[in-house]
Amino acid sequence: MVLSFISHELKAFWRSKNTGKSIAIRVVMGILILYLFLNALVVGFLLGKFLEHAFPNEEVIIPFCGIVLIYFLFDLLMRLQLQDLPTLRVLPYLHLPIKRNFLLRYLTISATLSVFNLWPFVLFLPFIIKVIAPDSGVAVVLSFITAIAGFTVFNNYLALYLKRRSNINGWVFLISAAVLILIIACDFLWHVISLRNISYAFFGRLLVMPALALLPVVLAAGMYYLNFIYLKQNLYLEDLTARKSSSYKSTTDIPFLARFGSVGDLAANEIKLVLRNKRSRSALVMGLFFMFYGLIFYPSSHFGEGYKVFVGMFMTGIFIINYGQFMFGWQATHFDGLLVSNINFSDFIKAKYLLFTAISTVFFILTMPYVYFGWRVVMIHFVMYLWNIGVNTTMVLYFANRNFKRLDLSKGAAFNWQGIGATQWILSLPLIITPFIIYGPFALLKHADVGLALIAIVGIAGVLTRNYWIKVLEADYYTKRYQIAEGFRNK
Repeated sequence: MVLSFISHELKAFWRSKNTGKSIAIRVVMGILILYLFLNALVVGFLLGKFLEHAFPNEEVIIPFCGIVLIYFLFDLLMRLQLQDLPTLRVLPYLHLPIKRNFLLRYLTISATLSVFNLWPFVLFLPFIIKVIAPDSGVAVVLSFITAIAGFTVFNNYLALYLKRRSNINGWVFLISAAVLILIIACDFLWHVISLRNISYAFFGRLLVMPALALLPVVLAAGMYYLNFIYLKQNLYLEDLTARKSSSYKSTTDIPFLARFGSVGDLAANEIKLVLRNKRSRSALVMGLFFMFYGLIFYPSSHFGEGYKVFVGMFMTGIFIINYGQFMFGWQATHFDGLLVSNINFSDFIKAKYLLFTAISTVFFILTMPYVYFGWRVVMIHFVMYLWNIGVNTTMVLYFANRNFKRLDLSKGAAFNWQGIGATQWILSLPLIITPFIIYGPFALLKHADVGLALIAIVGIAGVLTRNYWIKVLEADYYTKRYQIAEGFRNK
């Protein structure tokens, strides 16, 4: 029966109308993955020398045991962003005399066929064989390999479980990513905890207690069982729908947005779209990663204040730039429905403004810890926040009327160039350059405060005149709506 499943999936692939395109993409991705594997293998063989150089006063085995758990933490974060959910068209098999548990076991076990599960062995196995094996013996080597395999499988099923839960409730993904980022920040940014010490507390003890390697295996088995039970409970679509209607509170019931009436409902639906789809969710997660962007520039005195303006604009407005350039493309699959619906398009635009303002406000609040580098940094962030919600939002919506490429929301953003063309790159330049046209001359004349004040004034003026710009955008949209719709119909 397993061979039949594999045969059916192969037939579905070869009979697809996009087979040629899929093969080309897989060949390119295969070459890229092979190149990355070769690089990882080189790093694996040289890992001992890297650790000796980084930790010259310690035996190389100590820092190795200290980084393994840190690797798996970042591995989980990457899986949440990049790993695809394994799929099987289960519905055609449900009426056949096939045991449901067998279907689910196949779907769950096949989920281990991911390139993410090979990386830790490519990175760590050469070091284990070269360094640990000669001094510690076969039992310790097997314990390290078993522990790494256990954590790999645990991460695999934990990421899949969180992503499946996110398909029902988008907040699950957002909270999970936020917790992981918070844990990383508590170590590398605030030094509240030491992930290295926690990692060594486990892997260091494998040198004297190899039986501890069974602990990650138990965790992996438990996570496998949790995935199996979850899939079994959601095998039938009507079960999932019934549970959603009874136990899951719709994200449209957001008290803050409810006060805005129909505009709030549209903004809440947009938030639901962002959280429930891979491509749009990637834009939000990328924005959260950019919250650490300032750590590249602020600790060094070599970067001038112009970099702070640039960083402040990106950290408070990256979602506006990244998500907004495909503004109507996110609704490409049902854009024809929007054309014939009774939705007031000015409300539709107002909902976009509300979404941008709300998320940009959250991002500005998240940058507040940069007060550590001085209150002027926070002031610059606030100035660029005003610029983003007052000017960049309008510019993005204006450019959206000139983007006719559809997007597939089910695909992630990594290595996905669908909907991206030269137009998007060109249209992004004014978003980045315009504030420096105002700020630059005053900065060169040693009057940077005047430049910042003008940026803030222009941003506030953009917010206060937003109703006027909504009318302009609405009129511009009506001249191009059929051209946009025609572009979205081309798959």
